[in-house]
Amino acid sequence: MRHHHVGRRAVTKSALAATAGALLTYGAGAPAAAQARGTVDGITLRLPAPTGPYRTGITTLYLVDRSRRDPLEPEIPVREVMATVFYPARTVHGRPRAPQMTAGAAADFGADGRRGHPELPASGVNWAATMTHSHTGAPADAARRRPVLLYSPGGGDPRTMGTGLAEELAGHGWVVVTVDHPGDACEVEFPGAMTGRDTVRPTVLRYDPRTDPGLFRTLIDTRIADIRFVLDQLEVLAAGRNPDAAGRPLPEHLGRALDLRRVGAYGHSAGGTAVTQAMDDDRRIDAAVDLEGYLDRAPETPGGEGELYPVARYGTDRPLLLLGSDGFQDRKGLERSWPAVLAHSQGRACRRQLDHAAHWVFTDYAALVPQLQTAGLVTAADRAKMVGTAAAVPAVRHHLRSFFARHLPAH
Repeated sequence: MRHHHVGRRAVTKSALAATAGALLTYGAGAPAAAQARGTVDGITLRLPAPTGPYRTGITTLYLVDRSRRDPLEPEIPVREVMATVFYPARTVHGRPRAPQMTAGAAADFGADGRRGHPELPASGVNWAATMTHSHTGAPADAARRRPVLLYSPGGGDPRTMGTGLAEELAGHGWVVVTVDHPGDACEVEFPGAMTGRDTVRPTVLRYDPRTDPGLFRTLIDTRIADIRFVLDQLEVLAAGRNPDAAGRPLPEHLGRALDLRRVGAYGHSAGGTAVTQAMDDDRRIDAAVDLEGYLDRAPETPGGEGELYPVARYGTDRPLLLLGSDGFQDRKGLERSWPAVLAHSQGRACRRQLDHAAHWVFTDYAALVPQLQTAGLVTAADRAKMVGTAAAVPAVRHHLRSFFARHLPAH
């Protein structure tokens, strides 16, 4: 989860070093002088290509839970969730690649992204220009139903910063659903405005939620409820109906591609907390990966111990991977809850560590920040704080592919 102070629950933002120079690009046909200084709109960053055999399609879902008011902004009368679905495509012919972020989300991210990640440049990046490797609305490959993986991002981060890993998994045969948690994520763009919010909704977070136990509890409980609600809506989709609250058309055969008898979840930081406890709460989730998320609640008093979540107190009866980094500034903060879940899970949970990496190695910052350094927009020190020194994108991908291939095989 994103944190804004140094202390027991502070984190070092980090990740990998990719081959940055090869990924940095400018507008096509730009003259050499323009390339040397970047375009008028700033440089364009590239996501690493997925390695799987499948071309991937992409679509977004606008999902509305009318049984809940928004817990973070009560003037919003319902709880809304935006999700992106990445899936193996039958064909991508004639289908354009999708941008990583919508234009409105990118504009808001460019303005506000530094609030949680002050190492990011204030200008010089065209965040709207980064493209995915997935094709908008391509028909799904529904030759057989495929296991489904849900992703919950870190606190304050948008789902779009989990694009690279989602595409990698979808390219190897899973259907991956990345979930935004509006009001928590730094920005979420909806199909339109409604009572209580504009089309682009910013975060309500202005400080580290771990310093406010009540807020932290609300954030995690909301995420768990969001994840379970998205699963409900995927059941609607698999049954042949359209769960999109705006009635937007779905890719052909998408519902037929879902095998909801085989569901996994993975999450980063606060998302790791949420998916792990969601698995404990919901028997529909068969396996989970916690990417450096605490499994205890925020302490009621500074320096105290927070209550363990039930999954840590009693253990899990389903496969759980705890994947961390050696450069996480608050590694000690995991040393109460992670050993607890390992001790009580009778071998069903395991722990692994990435070396020469740190907290944001599990997100798209792993590939993007080294490109920012190459462009002179991030210092070596700030790159080290955010992304570390290891070329870890392949390692992160390997850990998740191997875990889900063992417990929820796509082939």
